[in-house]
Amino acid sequence: MTKILALSPHPDDVEFGCSGLLIKEVQKGSQIKILFFSRGEAGTKGTPESREQESRDAAKIIGAEVEFLNFGGDCHIESTPKNAITIAKQIREFKPDIILAPQPEENQHPDHSAVSKIARDAARLARYGGLEELKNLPAHKITALYFYAITQDFGQRPDIVIDISDVYEQWIKAINCHKSQMQGKNYQDLFTTRAHTLGSSIGVAYAQGLWVNEPLRLNYISDINLSARNY
Repeated sequence: MTKILALSPHPDDVEFGCSGLLIKEVQKGSQIKILFFSRGEAGTKGTPESREQESRDAAKIIGAEVEFLNFGGDCHIESTPKNAITIAKQIREFKPDIILAPQPEENQHPDHSAVSKIARDAARLARYGGLEELKNLPAHKITALYFYAITQDFGQRPDIVIDISDVYEQWIKAINCHKSQMQGKNYQDLFTTRAHTLGSSIGVAYAQGLWVNEPLRLNYISDINLSARNY
């Protein structure tokens, strides 16, 4: 069974950015855990309590376990050794094969890139057997770290594109759990348009993309299992 740890700076980031592919993984038999770094305390819409509940409701639809951590609150998340060690501890406890984190590029919210950097550092620290702060837990090495988009330009082409057409309705239900955020912006239209545009690039209705942290390592090009499509 594959275990996936998804890191979300705020309530709704994972749901908007990659929950379609997570729903597919749950259907396949994978175990999913989402770590939230804040409760959206600085947001204009909704309260920390209501936003946490929205994410818990969405997680039930996704089929994921959730945990909310305290990293100082929304707009106060910092990429520090202490925070990386905190997430490295989570990695050693959950033992994921794959970690999903926001894209590392700077954008309009500093928490996104901070969590991305924490994820990268934590994945490395989790495998260091001599790290004093984590000596009571066995070291753990993940298989891959992938980045998902929260906000992006349509011109950015993902390294990996996943067809989510068959779970589209379930994904929309997860997105719509975030009623507080829908008051200020039509996020459903924004993200479904993006998913449809990306899906069109591979000949399907809807898709979500991921970026690799490191090049994929193969022995043979034929090891890539490509779905049939017309060129």
